[in-house]
Amino acid sequence: MPNTTKGVGPVASEHTPLKARKVSFAWEETPLHWVPGDPFTTHTINVLHLLLPAGERWFVHVYQQVLPYIRDEKLREDVIGFIGQEAMHAQAHDEVLPHLREQGLDPTPYTAQVDWMFEKMLGDRTLPPGRARRWWLMERVALIAAIEHYTAFLGDWVLNAERLDEVGADPTMLDLLRWHGAEEVEHRSVAFDLFQHVDGGYRRRARTWATAFGALLFLWQRGVRFFLENDPTLLEGKGGFTEFYRKGRAGMLPSTPAILKSVPTYLHRGYHPSQEGSTAQAVSYLASSPAALAAEAATAPDAPKDAR
Repeated sequence: MPNTTKGVGPVASEHTPLKARKVSFAWEETPLHWVPGDPFTTHTINVLHLLLPAGERWFVHVYQQVLPYIRDEKLREDVIGFIGQEAMHAQAHDEVLPHLREQGLDPTPYTAQVDWMFEKMLGDRTLPPGRARRWWLMERVALIAAIEHYTAFLGDWVLNAERLDEVGADPTMLDLLRWHGAEEVEHRSVAFDLFQHVDGGYRRRARTWATAFGALLFLWQRGVRFFLENDPTLLEGKGGFTEFYRKGRAGMLPSTPAILKSVPTYLHRGYHPSQEGSTAQAVSYLASSPAALAAEAATAPDAPKDAR
């Protein structure tokens, strides 16, 4: 069950040590429309595979730069664990893209735009040492904290999206999404704690939230439209907000009211990510995830050499 503690700052019981799980997935049996008969839901969620590899590599790059600013050893350990998990997330979603190409849906035109945004628009800039360089680094740290608010929201949603199981969604894709979602819930406080540690300014928090929320909405709707227009099996690939709202009400996608409710949550001055989601639920899923179990077995001290 999701944690429902509100407005009291960090919830100590929601903290857990972080480790990267070196998972892998086999996509040969996963159909293009892995939610049966529902290309709109399939492709709305598939946008994650387009956005996350570049975004999470960018997270790692920024956090490697901010490590020297961390004065708390416990937080440093959390950030290093976060970096390891995010690097694996990028790799796992990247590995879905060749499978999409094999099924006639080449995502390269869209991913090239996403790569440009993270590498150029949000990448390193030629700035003089001192205040200007630190300002740009803190802006990006704040942006990551805002984005992580929504990745944790999505992680909590997919862990509880029972309707996807009921309609027969592909189990391998569900395991990828829930493994990733569980780790997002598991490390949901790290980005916010880091921002609070190195800056913590409320105006920056609010401003970068607005930037992140607007960018995510823009990129997501473009990604859905790209998939629907280029899906080789669809004669007329259409879908918009009305369809998203309807699928949210049916439990196939996050509900619009829940997304809107998440806005004042992040902007509340007493907010802390540990007040949302459940670490116990995330850890429980990771203890049963086929991919996470296989990764753990492959790295066990007595594992056969060819399993590593």
